[in-house]
Amino acid sequence: MASCPLICDTESWKNLKTHVEDIKKNHLRDLLKDEERCKSMIRTRWIVLDYSRQQVQKETMEQLFKLAEVAQLKEKINKMYSGEKINSTENRSVLHVALRAPRDAVIYSNGNNVVPDVWNVLDKIKSFTESVRNGSWVGATGKALQDVVSVGIGGSFLGPLFVHTALQTDGEASESAKGRQLRFLANVDPIDVARSTAGLNPETTLVVVVSKTFTTAETMLNARTLREWISSALGPQSVAKHMVAVSTNIELVEKFGIDPNNAFAFWDWVGGRYSVCSAVGVLPLSLQYGFSVVEKFLNGASTIDDHFYSTPFEKNIPVLLGLLSLWNVSFLGYPARAILPYCQALEKFAPHIQQVLWVSIDGIPLPYETGEIDFGEPGTNGQHSFYQLIHQGRIIPCDFIGIMKSQQPVYLKGELVNNHDELMSNFFAQPDALAFGKTPEQLTNEKVPHHLVSHKTFSGNRPSLSILLPTLTAYNIGQVSEGLGIFILGTTYFLFIWGINSFDQWGVELGKSLASQVRKQLHSSRTAGEPIKGFNYSTSTLLQRYLEAESGISSASTVLPST
Repeated sequence: MASCPLICDTESWKNLKTHVEDIKKNHLRDLLKDEERCKSMIRTRWIVLDYSRQQVQKETMEQLFKLAEVAQLKEKINKMYSGEKINSTENRSVLHVALRAPRDAVIYSNGNNVVPDVWNVLDKIKSFTESVRNGSWVGATGKALQDVVSVGIGGSFLGPLFVHTALQTDGEASESAKGRQLRFLANVDPIDVARSTAGLNPETTLVVVVSKTFTTAETMLNARTLREWISSALGPQSVAKHMVAVSTNIELVEKFGIDPNNAFAFWDWVGGRYSVCSAVGVLPLSLQYGFSVVEKFLNGASTIDDHFYSTPFEKNIPVLLGLLSLWNVSFLGYPARAILPYCQALEKFAPHIQQVLWVSIDGIPLPYETGEIDFGEPGTNGQHSFYQLIHQGRIIPCDFIGIMKSQQPVYLKGELVNNHDELMSNFFAQPDALAFGKTPEQLTNEKVPHHLVSHKTFSGNRPSLSILLPTLTAYNIGQVSEGLGIFILGTTYFLFIWGINSFDQWGVELGKSLASQVRKQLHSSRTAGEPIKGFNYSTSTLLQRYLEAESGISSASTVLPST
């Protein structure tokens, strides 16, 4: 049984369900004629947020704010900030806000101010990364370490990869990274190992192993693979100079062969998917770009923390994004969202966002739609792939992200507009095309041949919102990134309203458990000819075929019919 009433049983939820019918009577092309309405739906605070193309009216937003009040959203946010263990299934605080808090801030977990601990690690990262970058820390053969491979998976990979990709073309960051390489090894697929080490010299490579427990199967196998890559070239003693760790398990770090002094801590109140502002991201990114650049990223994230914590919901950008997503999913019935950055530097943003979605915090099935299928591709590339579906197929709310000033402007003499203008022309046009569509009457007036009218008719009334960033510096990237960056922040809060725990991952753990059984079977079949047992017929068949193809020898096991 639920420990508290479901949000769908409240009067506020029921009122919104009724209100849906009023919204369906209004087409976006009519709503957008109301300039006062549009004016009320544009927010400017570091960024510009325009949600006037969402299927909402003033009354809708008032009711959503009321729902947030009934759900005690502010109280839940305060509980998170005060260090209460809101990750109830794992009995943990959720304090990623502490990772970029100012040095003099006070944020408690288990009665202790964790901010000094955070800054002790940040200071250690600064000292270590500066020693590597200035050449005072060298490899086993005395050569400078210019290349870094960060080994981790999930949140230990997606967040840092997103930030790295976004920083690569920033002027300050790229200048600071000259002569250096940062690569990520996440997939246990040996192809990923080959790609991440291709062209690298073990003598000049530093490996960062990122694993909270130092037991994650994929990460540790990849770490052992790179340990062998280094030690076979330079000798076993070289590991101490070429491998460092980000972990909470110092005992296993030392057992692996990494000097415990070269381990960088983070804490159980940091969820993997919210960890880029911890040593998980700060260490490899600082090795590549320098600590001063990464500190600006942290400062950008911190400004959004302050904005969301102190700003009324009506003007609070993360909360607005969360409430609009909740409206689209639970009331309008749109299960997906397209995240469409019109900036190639944000190409890894959608995969980064995808990792935060989840189960009822009370462990029961919920009688309403929750969760969102997030996907995306940078514009204008996406326009030539799946936009046709968005325009004329199923309705998928879209979040358009644009940049006012490009990281790498190009101006060609004689062109009508510059390259960035061409990109942004599409950014401004696509939301209107989705909202207004095109009617058969318009097409007839334009003398479109009759047999093409139905093909060129667009229903419109497809919701979107637009976000404009001034530019894309380390500071701005921090504002749109991890934890309390505007997108994940918004996601976190509508999950609070749904009653979902976005901080555990028991489904992933189930898959890991089953994978462990398969791993043992593969080993015993290969080494001792043990028969395949304990699996369903389908899985047994697949395992049999896999073993035969891999080894060329049939395992001494189940006789399976050919098909």
